[in-house]
Amino acid sequence: MTPPPDEREPGRPDHPGSPGSRVPADPDRWYREFASRVEGMCHAMDGGLWLHHHVWKGHPMAHLVSTDRGRLLAYGRVVGLPPERLQFKPLKDPRTGERRDAWHWDLVGPWLPVRGKGTRESGSGNREFGTGG
Repeated sequence: MTPPPDEREPGRPDHPGSPGSRVPADPDRWYREFASRVEGMCHAMDGGLWLHHHVWKGHPMAHLVSTDRGRLLAYGRVVGLPPERLQFKPLKDPRTGERRDAWHWDLVGPWLPVRGKGTRESGSGNREFGTGG
């Protein structure tokens, strides 16, 4: 029996950066940062990946948040995060006040993206990633 090809094998349609792949090769293009926390939360509630930088006990870190668990797991595979580190935490949708299932990665150390890396400013003052542009 032939084992399945490695998910990271170049040339597969679902491999980041392969021709025809909708998955960007550069992980920094998967997510968006927002100046407004509410805008970021709305993006995450719509299934986008929202990167939120902060400081915890004096150390820089970030959360990568979304209601789309599969998208977060795909990002984790590309950057080498073990899937068991993905955390479940229901969050309140700021538009409706309803709690929704959501997940996040704690990004620290080698997994912590540089703030604003590869960004471009949009009309609403946010930094865009993973938007195809």
